[in-house]
Amino acid sequence: MELKVKQRFALSTYFFLSGLCFATWASRIPTIKTFFNLNDAQLGTILLAMPISSLIGLPISGWLVSKFDSRQPLLVAFILFLFSLIWIGSAQSTLTIIIAISFFSFFMRILNIAMNTQSIIIQRKFEKRIVGSFHGLWSTGGLFGVAFSTLMVKLNIGIANHLLGVSVFSMGIIFLAYQFTIRNDKSPTGNTIIFGKPDPFILYLGILIFLAAISEGGMFDWSGVYFKEVIKERIFTYGYLSFMTCMALSRFYSDRLIHKIGTKKTYILSSTVISTGILVAIIFPYFWTALLGFCLVGFGTAAIFPMTFALAGTSKKYSPGMAISIISTYGILGMFIGPPLIGYLSHAFGLKNAFFVFVMVALLMIPISQMFFKYQEKQK
Repeated sequence: MELKVKQRFALSTYFFLSGLCFATWASRIPTIKTFFNLNDAQLGTILLAMPISSLIGLPISGWLVSKFDSRQPLLVAFILFLFSLIWIGSAQSTLTIIIAISFFSFFMRILNIAMNTQSIIIQRKFEKRIVGSFHGLWSTGGLFGVAFSTLMVKLNIGIANHLLGVSVFSMGIIFLAYQFTIRNDKSPTGNTIIFGKPDPFILYLGILIFLAAISEGGMFDWSGVYFKEVIKERIFTYGYLSFMTCMALSRFYSDRLIHKIGTKKTYILSSTVISTGILVAIIFPYFWTALLGFCLVGFGTAAIFPMTFALAGTSKKYSPGMAISIISTYGILGMFIGPPLIGYLSHAFGLKNAFFVFVMVALLMIPISQMFFKYQEKQK
């Protein structure tokens, strides 16, 4: 087997397990909400811990990609990420759960930067587009995570044992895959953030990630709650499961779609499908129609993150790792604003009405993406 194939397989393993662990946490949010007897506004406040801690990790992740090969923070961050997941499962007070979620998000930030940096480097070794497949595996891991969580909920397995089991399983595999990750990928230039007037190239991509993060992050955090409280479904993970299934399937075909119709049209298509899916779930709040709506949202969100990260990797101003780190910050701001905002709006107007935010956000991606391509054409 060629070295580049081994490297692709090893990184694919990291993407898969990262998605598995994140979905394990996200799918048990309704459990945490019930355990601590939280209303929607209180849950939204607790979820603020994730984007705040991720923002704190910005200078650290930027420093790590400039000082080390990405494989080193990749492994260390994943180990600490898993310990944080175990901590979430064993938390017995709101203060403890907030601290555990903060560490979980902090190390996930570093992990994501390291994984996506490696994906850009590996992409350069292949002629065909493969970045979408890595994100497809992240979503597939998420799909397995939600499916396993659904089984745990049906069997009444406690959250502590559930999260511990997933963490121990993942810990063993990441050490096996580590030996095949890319070495010596530290970029000699473009590793310093340049302050001053924002670079339009990075700014437009950052705004797109910001909007996508509101949509995708909102589905991660609120789809289970929506199915439990609006659809009145006892097995509340079904909505999240349908979303993750469709997103995973779509990401494996996103590279082909982009190749066929181009990134410009893909942004328009993605935005339209997301807004349509949310509207279906809002207007027809029943099991099968909501399931269909969440599936459409999964299809729509699939291509945006991998497509935007790949574009960031072509920056002439920054190294791939630094460019991804900068635009990821916009994504964190989206996570900062989106899920808590839904919580507050839901508390005031009802969760179904709060979901209209996702419709507006999705439609905003169309003009922003077209502004980016106009700027890109002027620079040629």
